[in-house]
Amino acid sequence: MSKNVHESILSAIGNTPLVRLHKVVEGISAKVYAKVETFNPGHSIKDRMALRMVEEAERKGLLKPGGTIIEGTSGNTGMGLAMAAIVKGYKCIFTTTDKQSKEKVDALRAFGAEVIVCPTDVDPEDPRSYYSVSSRLEKETPNAWKANQYDNPSNAAAHYETTGPEIWDQTEGKIDHLVVGVGTGGTICGTAKYLKERKPGVKIWGIDTYGSVFKKYKETGVFDKHEIYPYVTEGIGEDFLPENVDFSLIDHFEKVTDRDAALWTREIVQKEGIWVGNSAGSAIAGLRQLASRFKEGETVVVIFHDHGTRYIGKIFNPEWMRAMGYEREGGPTARELVKTKKVTELVGVEEADTVEQAAVRMRENDFSQIPVLRSGRIVGSLSEAHVYGRMVSDAEIRKQPVRAIMQKAFRYVDIETPVKLLAGMITPESPAVLVRDFPADKTYILTGYDVLAAM
Repeated sequence: MSKNVHESILSAIGNTPLVRLHKVVEGISAKVYAKVETFNPGHSIKDRMALRMVEEAERKGLLKPGGTIIEGTSGNTGMGLAMAAIVKGYKCIFTTTDKQSKEKVDALRAFGAEVIVCPTDVDPEDPRSYYSVSSRLEKETPNAWKANQYDNPSNAAAHYETTGPEIWDQTEGKIDHLVVGVGTGGTICGTAKYLKERKPGVKIWGIDTYGSVFKKYKETGVFDKHEIYPYVTEGIGEDFLPENVDFSLIDHFEKVTDRDAALWTREIVQKEGIWVGNSAGSAIAGLRQLASRFKEGETVVVIFHDHGTRYIGKIFNPEWMRAMGYEREGGPTARELVKTKKVTELVGVEEADTVEQAAVRMRENDFSQIPVLRSGRIVGSLSEAHVYGRMVSDAEIRKQPVRAIMQKAFRYVDIETPVKLLAGMITPESPAVLVRDFPADKTYILTGYDVLAAM
């Protein structure tokens, strides 16, 4: 029989192609190849570790016949687990976050999994988080096993055993740099461990996102909660430290904005003909930011984790891209508004301050809106009209902490967002946006008046 005949879909996992990139890496002197993991049967690299985790759990007696697999997932790991569960006869319950694409959730349900969608903007320890809900379900569900991809050593082991050797063989040992988006840490660290054992000088570049803790922790050893805020990019970055992230194996973390990740995802599809997902765009954006680190004659491998079909309603939807402020438009951007000093660097109030103190702060600065902070993190907002209305209806409210009446936090937008797109983001329900200059680590508040004046 032909080599390409399998007893089940599970043995078709792995042995994905390495494809040289051209147009999206113009200006980079090294040769750049993509490890295209969309060729796995579940269309993502997570198939590798999902199967490895299930088989290890079976060997250890943790996953018993007829059992239920439980996991918190951004979608791709769930797909790999669901595929294994169908073949092996298990049930699946997955928790995910409300920032994940609808396509991912629908795909998991198509594979027979129960999917519970949890809020993104909560701490991992919060009982509503997708980490906490999955742990609770494991305790409440008879004959259940939680895969725990973040801390399960089988995650990294899968890539040590398969992804690393494949890349080594495909490059004939000539790889000099590996560029990988970092989420659970299994892909980058398992692959890096294998490659560094064979070639200690290979450089491992982790791609992180703004709103994640990885880069600062690597560089300072400090877990800084001020680094954490909601971000859009799927599949990379975390607000905690997974055990599978071995920082000693990663030479450097490079942060990429949500906007650049989305734009470069589309560029890969349109210029290379490879239909990939969000983290691939992050990886190429980060690789381009690192261009000066790559020399002529060197070989760079970047991993493309998953397939673009899971982002049809987002990155490949022009309306969504415009609503997020990611589309390229002519005219001024938020950066020009900041330069004219029509907006000032962020001033806020702490949620423990009194309503009266907040009102005084707003009056002193002539603010119509102000962010609400918790130990420096933005957790809410206040508008002048809302504060005034509450104080008129209840004079005693002025003595209460701001958290008692605070409104929803303003959304973040990239400083390169075109003013034409900003106009549609500011509404009576959301009267301001927070303009973030990510590399400069500065945040500005922008109101409808500022945008109107610019237009």
